[in-house]
Amino acid sequence: MITLSSPKTLSPFSFLCNPIPKPQIQNPKFAAVTQYSDSNSKPTLDSDCESVFQTERGLKFDVGGTFFRHESATGRDLGVLAAALYKKSEGKLRVLDALCGCGIRSVRYLVEAEADFVLANDANDENKKVITENLSQVESGSGDEARWEVSLTDANRIMTECYLKRDFFDLIDIDSFGSDSSFLRSAFNALKLNGLLYVTSTDGFSSGGRRPQQTLAAYGAYVRPMPYSNELGLRMLIGGAVREASVLGYRVTPLFSYYSYHGPIFRVMLQVNRGKLPDNKHYGFISYCNSCGSSQEYSWAELGRIGCPCSDSKVSKSLVVSGPLWTGPLHDTAYITEMLSLAEEWGWAGIETGTDLDKLLNQMVAESDPRLPFGYTKLDEVASRAKVNSPSLRAVMSTLQKEGYAVSRSHIESNAIKTNCPMEDCIRIAKQLQQR
Repeated sequence: MITLSSPKTLSPFSFLCNPIPKPQIQNPKFAAVTQYSDSNSKPTLDSDCESVFQTERGLKFDVGGTFFRHESATGRDLGVLAAALYKKSEGKLRVLDALCGCGIRSVRYLVEAEADFVLANDANDENKKVITENLSQVESGSGDEARWEVSLTDANRIMTECYLKRDFFDLIDIDSFGSDSSFLRSAFNALKLNGLLYVTSTDGFSSGGRRPQQTLAAYGAYVRPMPYSNELGLRMLIGGAVREASVLGYRVTPLFSYYSYHGPIFRVMLQVNRGKLPDNKHYGFISYCNSCGSSQEYSWAELGRIGCPCSDSKVSKSLVVSGPLWTGPLHDTAYITEMLSLAEEWGWAGIETGTDLDKLLNQMVAESDPRLPFGYTKLDEVASRAKVNSPSLRAVMSTLQKEGYAVSRSHIESNAIKTNCPMEDCIRIAKQLQQR
């Protein structure tokens, strides 16, 4: 058996692969081009090895036989921005890319976030060549100065091995398919205190309330069908992390939450610290009334008093309840503002760029208004209840602001708003706008 040498930053497991040193590429984050080239041009074909190459933020990489979506680039942008802010704040950054695929996330953490070390892991042995070649664009270093390394094993195994070796990471990225709840506890164990955990779910059926038994098993939450199901998917994911973290004596805080329709993809960046969530704050139940369209939040102590004002009976057949879920803010306002400033500094956002990332971050800032409750209101639902044509989103928002309500657009649903205005007043405003 041939034993491969490996850097001293991790134990010399038999599944680690030696990197192939090559000259470091030029950092592309300050390049003038701010749009993804793979959305404007076809993938290039290498004549020597017949590999199909993609380009993202100026970085060229081979997809090989791995599953890859260039539509997920926005999620990778957000992860890189968060990683760079951590490096700027803490002065160092060690990343574990637990399900790295072709390795483009790992490359971007190294080049754009200037990570000191990245461990790129994937359970598929067949991806070894493409991951290693993509990472070889970055100078590997050796020993204690190693910049990156590749491992080929189960994600839970590599995180558990790192925990047992007390080899902790500043950021762990888990870009999984389906539910990643099975990775949460291993990830918390392998993460440094005050570290970042970037989690994923692609289970849109569960967030839509179609599989309540599955969400109960995976996240400890019984989810019912509600109009803002895609936001429930984010809250379900955060709530599951809150539950797992509490078992270990940790407290998690969502720094940003991102939904994209193309998976669907639910991604949340969590900051992890010691200490349990006090008094079950922001971890409770959400109700929605199919009759009047109103939503309410309930704590654990209020479970026996759930009802809707529109019903005289103690038990309303039109009321559905989901939980326990995360009911608090999806974003940290100050943190999103820092991300936006860094994106503008790098030329990824700004008035002159007009990019989707710029629009997304600004919407997240607006959504993080503390006056805004959970959920969002679809204007089509308002129009249906008011029995009028769907009003203009801009007109509705303007009227709500004039009447003193807090309101913002939702990054999750294009024709929806987040507001503290009750449904009955939204209906009234829709009728007034129709008369005008």
